[in-house]
Amino acid sequence: CGGTLKGLNGTIESPGFPYGYPNGANCTWVIIAEERNRIQIVFQSFALEEEYDYLSLYDGHPHPANFRTRLTGFHLPPPVTSTKSVFSLRLTSDFAVSAHGFKVYYEELQSSSCGNPGVPPKGILYGTRFDVGDKIRYSCVTGYILDGHPQLTCIANSVNTASWDFPVPICRAEDACGGTMRGSSGIISSPNFPNEYHNNADCTWTIVAEPGDTISLIFTDFQMEEKYDYLEVEGSEPPTIGLSGMNIPPPVISNKNWLRLRFVTDSNHRYRGFSAHYQVKKAIDFKSRGFKLFPGKDNSNKFSILNEGGIKQASNLCPDPGEPENGKRIGSDFSLGATVQFSCDEDYVLQGSKSITCQRIAEVFAAWSDHRPVCKVKTCGSNLQGPGGTFTSPNFPFQYDSNAQCVWVITSINNNKVIQINFEEFDLEIGYDTLTIGDGGEVGDPKTVLQVLTGSFVPDLIVSMSNQMWLHLQTDESVGSIGFKVNYKEIEKESCGDPGTPLYGIREGDGFSNRDVLRFECQFGFELIGEKSIICQENNQWSANIPICIFPCLSNFTAPMGTVLSPDYPEGYGNNLNCIWTIISDPGSRIHLSFNDFDLESQFDFLAVKDGDSPDSPIIGTFTGAEVPSHLTSNGHILRLEFQADHSMSGRGFNITYNTFGHNECPDPGVPINARRFGDNFQLGSSISVICEEGFIKTQGTETITCMLMDGKVMWSGPIPKCGAPCGGHFSSPSGVILSPGWPGYYKDSLNCEWVIEAEPGHSIKITFERFQTELNYDVLEVHDGPNLLSPLLGSYNGTQVPQFLFSSSNFMYLLFTTDNSRSNNGFKIHYESVTVNTYSCLDPGIPVHGRRYGHDFSIGSTVSFSCDPGYRLSHEEPLLCEKNHWWSHPLPTCDALCGGDVRGPSGTILSPGYPDLYPNSLNCTWTVDVTHGKG
Repeated sequence: CGGTLKGLNGTIESPGFPYGYPNGANCTWVIIAEERNRIQIVFQSFALEEEYDYLSLYDGHPHPANFRTRLTGFHLPPPVTSTKSVFSLRLTSDFAVSAHGFKVYYEELQSSSCGNPGVPPKGILYGTRFDVGDKIRYSCVTGYILDGHPQLTCIANSVNTASWDFPVPICRAEDACGGTMRGSSGIISSPNFPNEYHNNADCTWTIVAEPGDTISLIFTDFQMEEKYDYLEVEGSEPPTIGLSGMNIPPPVISNKNWLRLRFVTDSNHRYRGFSAHYQVKKAIDFKSRGFKLFPGKDNSNKFSILNEGGIKQASNLCPDPGEPENGKRIGSDFSLGATVQFSCDEDYVLQGSKSITCQRIAEVFAAWSDHRPVCKVKTCGSNLQGPGGTFTSPNFPFQYDSNAQCVWVITSINNNKVIQINFEEFDLEIGYDTLTIGDGGEVGDPKTVLQVLTGSFVPDLIVSMSNQMWLHLQTDESVGSIGFKVNYKEIEKESCGDPGTPLYGIREGDGFSNRDVLRFECQFGFELIGEKSIICQENNQWSANIPICIFPCLSNFTAPMGTVLSPDYPEGYGNNLNCIWTIISDPGSRIHLSFNDFDLESQFDFLAVKDGDSPDSPIIGTFTGAEVPSHLTSNGHILRLEFQADHSMSGRGFNITYNTFGHNECPDPGVPINARRFGDNFQLGSSISVICEEGFIKTQGTETITCMLMDGKVMWSGPIPKCGAPCGGHFSSPSGVILSPGWPGYYKDSLNCEWVIEAEPGHSIKITFERFQTELNYDVLEVHDGPNLLSPLLGSYNGTQVPQFLFSSSNFMYLLFTTDNSRSNNGFKIHYESVTVNTYSCLDPGIPVHGRRYGHDFSIGSTVSFSCDPGYRLSHEEPLLCEKNHWWSHPLPTCDALCGGDVRGPSGTILSPGYPDLYPNSLNCTWTVDVTHGKG
């Protein structure tokens, strides 16, 4: 799943190809070519779950600024060529359903090569040479018409790289909509315009001009079903623009000598469609708000815009832009050059441009420079103050809400300081959900924007110029991600903040003020990737992120102790590797390896450890899979580690520490996780002991090991013990802890664990939930009031909703934890204790989560009742009566968000079932809201 690839060419496959990639995948491949060369990728197979799983392409390192396009579905994409020497791919899949995946061939291109542009469906390519000056031609099979330019020439452009002079043409059926548009101007309209367009349409138009020309596209009418019917425009900046809805889009200006329009509709709801006028421009260009606008030079080529009556009109006025709902417009002059501004009511956030200008387009047409903005309700966020603190996106670390508009405003207490933020976690749905960060001023003002972040790559630090910073989270209606966790604090003015030191790195310099420079290098054995020095710029931002230190694939180690890491550990080591590390200690000493982490693709990727420096040296051990190996010790003073990875899939990798020791001592065995070690003397005859922490048991070794002479070698009498959380057990101590297997890490799939807790006769058992988090609906903990599965059920729990505590009615309690065969979570930590029953009362019944209790008298004959927070409903309404047998008459009720029902009263809350956890599948819930008669 991901990796860094170098070389003239190679193949990338999605994990598991062609049998299906895993759910929840997040794999990134980075292809690096020689400087000044480029990279071309050609898809040999492509099948991703449409709209939910996607492959993002980056023209450079995987940073939002380099985002190029996003691919999904089952159509084979055309070849893609980078403009730089680095190209990245990122596969992201959701929690359900997958497809075959993809297979990509990549090749390094010389600066004089355009690369193979590919063959369109139903097309034929003539020509096999793709260097500067070479020409290729296209035609279509019988029954299809070629749209676009039939001949492409590989030309050298101004940045000393080669590119094709026209886009690859397409082949459309003879009766299909679309076409090739040539000439200085023309009109493109949706089929049947101005009447309703057809359902299930897929039309492509290609506007072709001469090399060096550019094309302006001006919309005169635009009506489509929002999101489901759309027009995609390719060949501008950004490279692809998606248009939908009822607003007339702003002008589109090409940055090439062609534009391609693709019109797609679904199977229902039809509207007028669109009409657009295009004009080819050969004159001098000038820029306004990022669009290229072209003054006409030849009066004979002037064109007019037709109104609906077909009368030619030339206007010096822009249409009334209106006012945003829940906002207002400032300015009523709509003439050329006039600017109007917009603002939103309190608790609403402005989306779009704060001001727009009426400008001349194509000589006789007046148009606003951008859409009228909209005002969306602010649903979350807060006002924060220094000197420091932390905040998160809604529901973090669980999925944030759809259609959210959240604003956080951070203000320093000291007006002479500025705000610094850094992200502890950051992951937004790339391209669709964004976090905009601004420097003081009005929230949403484009002039104050510092960063617009999406995906998972962010700067190390972001610093304001003033004493205030705002952050605006905007999410769409589809599936999201975990969101972010932000740390903020006040720092001195004219400072970029402390960016830290790279892992395995060394920093030179400790000044963080404007114009200060920091320099970096890596510890011995590591290679530096990124900038060797960064400078604090006048805008309080570092010129680059701090570099990273990676472990090389070939190296010799002579230090008495050190670390060996797989490439890019722990992000995944990549494919097609053959790495060799040699550890050399002083003659007469030996070398000890401690495996701290180990995760390789089982049966295909291997680590071999050899006792010597030769490829033919004896093998001490060969390892694969995810089980962490035991410690290893050499017989001599040299060890050779050989790591091989095949062409597909990879694991997390490994982390190994080594140390050298003399012949009369044993190596440092380390301290096991979840345990305490007693003894720090490793000389011959010394012993050390290990005791597991509460809730853990020994899964390997004995409690004590001794350094002794065996078969002429000084070694420990056995492996150092390991401690793990058991899957089940019988507990009879007065108190203790029960942990899910794998705690504090994730539990495994397909578990079936049983615990029996036994107290002395006459006592009861109380369990308290400290932590609980399992896969909702699938991984379940059952608690029974008795010694086995047939005992009465006290409760069945999954997700995160559990009571504060539970009691048994006898001296036995039975717990059963079952998991399915996919996905897992942190699990649980439960405290148990033996308690006695008061002769005259019942035990404290507790308080439901999201609820309240009425009554504090637990004596026999007393009752307590309960209610729930707004939006929740009690699982049962009956009060609890403390009966003569010292037990409550009913179990503690729970507060649940129900699937449907009648809701009454002047106001209230409705929650989806399971809230705030994920709702279950296959729901059909209906709520009826009944307010006071005569009111809405």
